[in-house]
Amino acid sequence: MEFSLGLLISVAVTIYLVIDAPKHNKSPVLWGILGFILGLIGLGIYLIVTGRKVLGWIIVVLYIVLVIIIILFFAVIFAALFNMQ
Repeated sequence: MEFSLGLLISVAVTIYLVIDAPKHNKSPVLWGILGFILGLIGLGIYLIVTGRKVLGWIIVVLYIVLVIIIILFFAVIFAALFNMQ
């Protein structure tokens, strides 16, 4: 489920970047590849580069915070599992 959601987000970001990149004189192939590989971070970087800095930074910071929360969640779960023995 999580893998398919991540793939769906990457594909949606890729489609958006391929369509929007030529409007800002950017390479749609380059930004499409970066969007697919990096996902939301790629979208945030693209928005920062194309002058929509506030929205770009919001996306980048929220993504980083989300990743940190997920890592901490799994760290707590694994710590609880190993302390039970």
